[in-house]
Amino acid sequence: MCRLAAITSDKYFSPMENILALETMKEGHDGSGLGLTLKDLGGEFEKLKKYPTLSGICSKDGKKTLERLMKQHGFRLKNAWTPKLRQVKGVTPRGYYFAHVYDYPVAYKDKPLKEKEELLMNTRLMLRRTGESDGSIFAFSFYPDVITLKEVGDPLELGEFFGLDRDNLKARIVFAQGRQNTNYAIYLYACHPFFIQGYCSMTNGENTAFVPIREFLTGRGFCGYTGYNSDSEVFTHILHYTARQLGFPLHYYKDVITPLKLSEMDNRQDREALRLVKQSLRPLCIDGPNMVIGFTPDGTCFMVQDSKKLRPGVVGGVKGKYALMSEECGVDSAIPKRDRSKDIFPMKYDMVIIQPRAEEAKVWNQLQN
Repeated sequence: MCRLAAITSDKYFSPMENILALETMKEGHDGSGLGLTLKDLGGEFEKLKKYPTLSGICSKDGKKTLERLMKQHGFRLKNAWTPKLRQVKGVTPRGYYFAHVYDYPVAYKDKPLKEKEELLMNTRLMLRRTGESDGSIFAFSFYPDVITLKEVGDPLELGEFFGLDRDNLKARIVFAQGRQNTNYAIYLYACHPFFIQGYCSMTNGENTAFVPIREFLTGRGFCGYTGYNSDSEVFTHILHYTARQLGFPLHYYKDVITPLKLSEMDNRQDREALRLVKQSLRPLCIDGPNMVIGFTPDGTCFMVQDSKKLRPGVVGGVKGKYALMSEECGVDSAIPKRDRSKDIFPMKYDMVIIQPRAEEAKVWNQLQN
């Protein structure tokens, strides 16, 4: 199993809070990797929110290739952030870690958001293809107001390695995964969280329905549904497909991945729609065991379980700050001063939803109207 630590707040905070929460849950991950995704950025990025940020890693030659390709495609660099690296035993540094903020190409400045999103996704995929064979370029995300960091090693050691305890890198939403290397050789593109066009998710569990889900998604004709170095990446793509491509309300994500039995739909006012959704999107049903944490472009965060409910998950906090964690001790680390009696442990029919700026955590139940 892996361990997940997500925090959403109305104030900017350091990703070290997530990493320290992962440390309390260390017996659930083996320290083989860390993935971080930050949304709604503060610090030096606070005034650059409307511009896209490209996050990744390059070799020395890859950096030159990156600069050449971005210039060729009309992107103008506005701000370059690199972590203040420290030497840490057990962490092998790569060439160049970066989060570059760009201005859009002139031809795209006045284009609708969807066209800009297509440009950013296609550019990231082009960079990935360019550098994937020799590891010269890793491109994790390319989107406004989002940064992604990934590396092999113990999360606490990597936090020190990246200098996150002394950097001004902050955000209002931070997702972190402490990896348990159980399935295959460690590969950075297999490390959670996963991100596509404003949608992000990370998962604890094993997706035993991976193959039919992957086949369905890759058959949609959307070039962003690719990669799949991890069986959990499809959860992000299902979220993107149901919310962005089909335009469904967020809670339908739960109905898609864990559809109700026909007899259970009778109390829902939208039961006819549910039956059609279940019939047409049956290949996207998950078989678990999985616990999924995600966010949408507007900053809404959520947690869901599969129907087996065999992976731990808890949500707790106070107005203005909530933690979505694999274990209670992670919530204790992030938000110790809270009413623990109000902690939420979502069950098989539940979806915990936290609106932007963490006003409150609400539980939506599939059996309700």
